[in-house]
Amino acid sequence: MPGLFSSPRLQKILPEIRQFVKQEIMPLESQFIRLPFPRLEPVLAEKRNLVRSLGWWAPHLSPEDGGMGLTLTEFAQVSEELGRTPMGHFVFNCQAPDIGNMELLHKFGTEGQQERFMQPLMAGKIRSCFSMTEPDFAGSNPVQMSTTALKKGNQYVINGHKWFTTAADGAAFAVVMAVTNPAHPNPYTRASMLLVPTGTPGFRLVRNIPVMGETGEGYNSHAEIRYEDCRVPAENLLGPEGGGFRLAQERLGPGRIHHCMRWIGICERAFGLMCQRAATRQLSPGEYLGHRQTVQAWIAESRAGINAARLMVLHAAHRMEHEGQEAAREEISTIKFYVANVLQQVVDRAIQVHGALGVTDDTILSWWYRHERGARIYDGPDEVHKSVLARRILKEYGLSLK
Repeated sequence: MPGLFSSPRLQKILPEIRQFVKQEIMPLESQFIRLPFPRLEPVLAEKRNLVRSLGWWAPHLSPEDGGMGLTLTEFAQVSEELGRTPMGHFVFNCQAPDIGNMELLHKFGTEGQQERFMQPLMAGKIRSCFSMTEPDFAGSNPVQMSTTALKKGNQYVINGHKWFTTAADGAAFAVVMAVTNPAHPNPYTRASMLLVPTGTPGFRLVRNIPVMGETGEGYNSHAEIRYEDCRVPAENLLGPEGGGFRLAQERLGPGRIHHCMRWIGICERAFGLMCQRAATRQLSPGEYLGHRQTVQAWIAESRAGINAARLMVLHAAHRMEHEGQEAAREEISTIKFYVANVLQQVVDRAIQVHGALGVTDDTILSWWYRHERGARIYDGPDEVHKSVLARRILKEYGLSLK
């Protein structure tokens, strides 16, 4: 643990949380992979109650809101521990997209919106989803979308087609990005965010989209949604009209810290499995996988990559926390593509060391390989973040870029 970013309370709780994750959550992974989500939900509810009783509930929230009150940098390190299993963040009530929606509602929600949507979400009584990406437009250009929310009287009427709406299956409400001011000359102020209960007439969950052959259920799903004359009260507008893009940026900055530290948790788990396999898998009498120089190189490169990634993310979190999101824009883009690639490399090496076992569901590695390939795509693909970063750097050298 980098001492620069540690604190007395982290030194106390991190080992305890790591042990809890290992003893209480990891043993459920085989059921998580094989059973329908509703079958596992009662067991997960018991674990959530246990977390609450231990005082670890919603580590990102303030004590006044029922959370631990951790800073962004502190929560990042807890997020790493929770990332060692696919269920960690859900059990602690800080999983995406709920955590981002809580932050949006806390910062921009009205008193009525907070009471109706935020309070039960923070208490873990409901789940939510975030509906922005559309099949007909590039997700890397969020200002371009066809879903509209036109105001008629005291209502907004929403029409459009969304997909990859994460966790819509079983969610109580969606945060929907839709165009409210289509004629505005500034494309960044055309869209707004609206709160849409999923039981609203006109909200239609078409399907859970299969990802790498798995349809997914519950919070581990990505839905296709149709909005067909879906009417919500004007009071369901989140933030100012035309402020959707700004709110999305507010949400994505901390979200990338959360994602990257979760990925590092995955890396640490995969790394441990890889080293264990290398040290115990016998090739011939007295000869083990770990004796092979290629495997040793994979272990060394993985260790270096994980350590570098962690320090980069904690530095970005620290700067965002103390100087603001705008000051940390370069760091945020850098960690997004760098850590996603470290994740891909470490999980791939771990699978290779496990051989045929690595592609089975007898370990958690194949599940991560399927579900985390998207890390280099969602929240901005690698190529976009690299271009943004390079353009900002070149601008400092006087190069004018189109």
